[in-house]
Amino acid sequence: MRLNTEEETRYSRQLLINGFSESSQQKLKESTAIVAGIGGLGGNAALYLTTAGIGRLILVHPGELELPDMNRQILMFSEGIDEERIKIAKRRLKKINPFTEVITISEWITEDNVDEIVSKADIILDCRHNFEERYLLNKTCVRHKKPMIEGAMDDMFGYITTIVPGETPCLSCLFPEYPEWDYLGFAVLGAVPGTLGTLMALEAIKVITGFGSPLYSELLTFDGLTMDFKRFKLQRDSNCSVCGN
Repeated sequence: MRLNTEEETRYSRQLLINGFSESSQQKLKESTAIVAGIGGLGGNAALYLTTAGIGRLILVHPGELELPDMNRQILMFSEGIDEERIKIAKRRLKKINPFTEVITISEWITEDNVDEIVSKADIILDCRHNFEERYLLNKTCVRHKKPMIEGAMDDMFGYITTIVPGETPCLSCLFPEYPEWDYLGFAVLGAVPGTLGTLMALEAIKVITGFGSPLYSELLTFDGLTMDFKRFKLQRDSNCSVCGN
């Protein structure tokens, strides 16, 4: 389905960007993205994918909104405390852009549901707050040959890379073993996951449209304390248990 007149007007400012054409916008409209986790990372990623005109957004997140979430989860409202976060997020996103279809899955990502979830999308944004689900998504994306934007943060530090099965290192190449991580008690200042979530949305848009240069086989890190951004070249591990030869 082609862009209608209202959509052309809605996205007119990004269509002014050199190299970002109506064809790029059409690719966004025809694409489905999964945002796994809609906290500080995923909320911002979902927001900017929606404003950019992604056609279908699948949000995967269990649980209710709690007061400590409010320092970073920009899709949430204080009056929604004790309500399912995913329902609040859907209402907010539909108000922002009615042309984006929003589907919600209020579940943990498990061996039982991960294949069905991943198979629904063209690209996956991994914003989960525990490494068990992250590694499960990584393994499943490799198996289904689906690109995945991987981003994580702790305290004032964050990293992002784009994983393309068979072409770039996967998450298990980077971290063969689970890093130590307290997913129920990590320190966070909202602007840090906000920055990273925005970068994840930008990466997904570039992968979907072929516009710009995504972080293929590169890791971008940033330190919010010093505003120090660094890029590192990555190599696949031929002995990786997930994507190795």
